[in-house]
Amino acid sequence: MLNHDGGIIDDLIVYRMEGGYRLVVNCGTREKDLAWMRSQLGRLDCELSERPELAVVAVQGPESGTLLAAADGSLSSAGRRGLGGLRAFEAHPDGETLIARTGYTGELGYELVLPADAAIRPWDGLIEAGVQPAGLGARDTLRLEAGFNLYGNDMDESVTPWESAIAFAVSLSERDFIGRDALLAQRERGVQRRLVGVVLEGKGVMRARAEILLDGQLAGHAGSQTAGENCQTTVRQE
Repeated sequence: MLNHDGGIIDDLIVYRMEGGYRLVVNCGTREKDLAWMRSQLGRLDCELSERPELAVVAVQGPESGTLLAAADGSLSSAGRRGLGGLRAFEAHPDGETLIARTGYTGELGYELVLPADAAIRPWDGLIEAGVQPAGLGARDTLRLEAGFNLYGNDMDESVTPWESAIAFAVSLSERDFIGRDALLAQRERGVQRRLVGVVLEGKGVMRARAEILLDGQLAGHAGSQTAGENCQTTVRQE
């Protein structure tokens, strides 16, 4: 979701549902995202409603489909049968639950969007089936290994998709959208800075915004990072 200058307001998922669309935004940018979308409603024939009564449970990893199908209370029989047929970024409803082949780990994975007051039973069922609870720190390591950006570290409103290595998510031919003209102009004049990945040769920690020098000259700043030997990081070239 871009501003008029092509800067990234947020990276988000949009599901096309029967009778409308469902958006899943970053929790940390929720208020900004809602304010931006509401500011655009005047030129559109649509309504925007926040859904705080919904929750998301993410099940990620090579055995996620097997464990999800085995978890008591997570899906109906029809929902279990439909798991194998879901392609990446596809979703289908299972009663009040939306089953989606999405996630941010680089692994096979699924996300369940369901009423928050109904999330306890599938959560308990998943743990009983052998799923290990993991926090955002674990997810953050996995998404970095897969080369996925983190909003606020690797992209924000000061950079465009061309600069932050997510041009694959933008189609200039499918439709018009806010920020399209700015992206066309930037592509025409050339992109002057880019997000790139690096691997350290030894042990160390590259803190966010740490300076990167090349032959003694400032070449960029660190974005996302993990600590330890063979540390991976993303670097924004200035």
